Amino acid sequence: MKYPAQLNKDDAVGLICSSSPVSEERAQQCSALIKSLGYRVKAAENLAINYGGYMAGEGPVRAAAVNQMFADPDVKAIFCVRGGDGGSRVMEHIDLSLIKRNPKIFVGYSDVTSLHVAINQACDLVTFHGPMVSSNMLEQFDAETSESFFSAINAAEDFDFKNPAGYELQVLKEGTAEGVLVGGNLSVISAGIGTYYEIDTKDKILFIEDVDEGVYRIERFAYQLRNAGKLKGAKGVLLGQFSNCDNKDMPDYDVIRCLQDILEGLDIPVMHNLQSGHGSPMMTLPLGSVCRMETASKKISFKVER
Repeated sequence: MKYPAQLNKDDAVGLICSSSPVSEERAQQCSALIKSLGYRVKAAENLAINYGGYMAGEGPVRAAAVNQMFADPDVKAIFCVRGGDGGSRVMEHIDLSLIKRNPKIFVGYSDVTSLHVAINQACDLVTFHGPMVSSNMLEQFDAETSESFFSAINAAEDFDFKNPAGYELQVLKEGTAEGVLVGGNLSVISAGIGTYYEIDTKDKILFIEDVDEGVYRIERFAYQLRNAGKLKGAKGVLLGQFSNCDNKDMPDYDVIRCLQDILEGLDIPVMHNLQSGHGSPMMTLPLGSVCRMETASKKISFKVER
């Protein structure tokens, strides 16, 4: 996997909405923020298009924006403005051969997960599960989130994952493992089973997170992965933020307890409480990078190879 080139001041950053849109006012605020950070901005034309009430244009329109940003040699990084819904319509129109020929920084999470999986697997390119411009940077770009983000996308050498202060990594199953980090949003990964961008977890470290899903739905998505052999084939599992994923009928049987049951019988290390997902602070993860996890020291590290 190739780690993309670093982002320098005055480089051009492409802004895209590959799933849901933002308002015109919000789009302008996003552009202004990126400029204030010292970068030039190239914003896709569909950011404020509202198709169907939840999509930033039809699938081919959104895919064209992704393809154009990767094809543009002036654009050095692509930041997703937000996630949302409708990303599945984009996938058949993504030009992965073009992306492989034009590697660059790509950042997003949530409904963007399908793009991460496809790009990691087909393009051998490290992408970043990190903050989005409208969803995070405009309102929740605290110092720790910002430091994690820029440290990850501009890493010059191997580095250790660092949770924000006050959040300790927790161990669910002991052990040590090393493999390429893959994953993202659990519900999106589950929906990808049977598609060309179905996630490959064999000998890899699987990271999952989710938001606004009851524990019974988390169970459904996670069992889809287990029954498809995706958990058995993994070297290890990292559990991120599961924001507002509650069990109202029996609060003590929470997400972690549910996932512990689902992971029962698998001889692989599992760590949880990684602050990456739909919460704040949000730490950035380099998907596609070689990851090493050691539960004894509660250490997670990443290799940077260009």
